[in-house]
Amino acid sequence: MEMVVKKYQQKFRKIRDEINRWDELQSRLLSQFRNASAIIERLPVLQEPKNYGRLTCVNGIREAILGKQMDSLHTILISMKKTCEEFHGIVMSLEKILRDGRQQVKGGSMSPGMNQMQLRIGIRPSLADCLEGLRLMHEIYHSDASDLGALHQLLVDQPNIPKEEVKFIFDIIFAEEIC
Repeated sequence: MEMVVKKYQQKFRKIRDEINRWDELQSRLLSQFRNASAIIERLPVLQEPKNYGRLTCVNGIREAILGKQMDSLHTILISMKKTCEEFHGIVMSLEKILRDGRQQVKGGSMSPGMNQMQLRIGIRPSLADCLEGLRLMHEIYHSDASDLGALHQLLVDQPNIPKEEVKFIFDIIFAEEIC
């Protein structure tokens, strides 16, 4: 029984590694979100010709700057989508650890009864505690990933306007200002 509990400790070490990775991804996603927000906030300012001062004499400067900002935003959104996919990978890993933990108890050479599941060896947790801990960890991060899934869907559903259409829209806007 003590060996089984030690195997669960290994599973919890793996979970700790996954949680550390989750924290890193969360930090990365927050940074990506801030960068995307900053670009989005700049766009109205960059669209105003009066904000270019003497640079207005440079042909196509406004369009070039707006284009670069849109390219940067697109790149950031792709990175955010990949980060969300990595979150999903962690949840899948936690699910596998939980499944393996359950299988370890059910499929072991000795299938423990209810009394053995509650049995504690010294200060070590019982098998029931180990399984419940695995279940809780999976549930918590699965729930967080569901929230991230909504963000992921938002990123996927972003306006996928072909660049030709964007150029056409800019051409119309800038043609109206010249007239």
